[in-house]
Amino acid sequence: MKELLVKHLIEQALIEDMPFGDVTTDYLIDKDDISKGYFIAKEPGVIAGIHYLLQVFFTIDNTISFFHHLEDGHQANEGDCILEIEGKTKSILKGERLALNIIQRMSGIATLTHQFVEKVKHTDVKIVDTRKTTPNFRIFEKEAVRLGGGYNHRYNLSDAVLIKDNHIEASGGIKQAVNLIRQYIPHTTKIEVEVENLDMLKEALDAKADIIMLDNMSLNMMKEAVKMTKKQAILEASGNMTLDRVVEVANCGVDIISVGALTHSYRSLDISLRFKI
Repeated sequence: MKELLVKHLIEQALIEDMPFGDVTTDYLIDKDDISKGYFIAKEPGVIAGIHYLLQVFFTIDNTISFFHHLEDGHQANEGDCILEIEGKTKSILKGERLALNIIQRMSGIATLTHQFVEKVKHTDVKIVDTRKTTPNFRIFEKEAVRLGGGYNHRYNLSDAVLIKDNHIEASGGIKQAVNLIRQYIPHTTKIEVEVENLDMLKEALDAKADIIMLDNMSLNMMKEAVKMTKKQAILEASGNMTLDRVVEVANCGVDIISVGALTHSYRSLDISLRFKI
């Protein structure tokens, strides 16, 4: 199903970019022209999205050929050639922008994720993403997180229970929400509850939540939460995580740190396609 979804998304993106063809390329370039080009990293970073870059071009023209210098998940230095492309000039030009959009964004996410992972590598903490993703680009963004060394939180609203502040308010409390949801979910599904203070933490522990999210807690409160929990539940720290703060949070003893910035505040990696003249 994943490959079918990716194929659909790429086809829709190509339709968006050239619904009635490429008027510049179609009139300037002969159909038999062949070109060779190089995808170049213009700054250091973790490369992600090569597989999807290939799919963009193969969707347009399956006769295009590639030679890999780097693979997904590998570190590139400034000036490194990521891969070579050769084929019909028309086909390459039509796929260039979409292919770059994907690999630049995914590489930016992978690079930022790698920076977070490196900051906490002295601990057992896992860096995970969130659902704060670009609409219809989630499948690419979450894979980029994994390629950067991070882990995925739930993919969507259908695949896990996460009882947040508004759920708690609407349900009348943590205990009520947990007890109610247990009546409907299979025994294989874990329950996560978001808490904002130690009283809520105690209520979540009493309700036997499997995972407890410590939302926007101070460092001292997180340390106390770890002591109170005594490994009865997985503890996830969340809220305003930055590269400057993540080490202190990891040192509090939590199990997971979720970082929304991985997919909503990254900067695309600078990559270009240069033709060989």
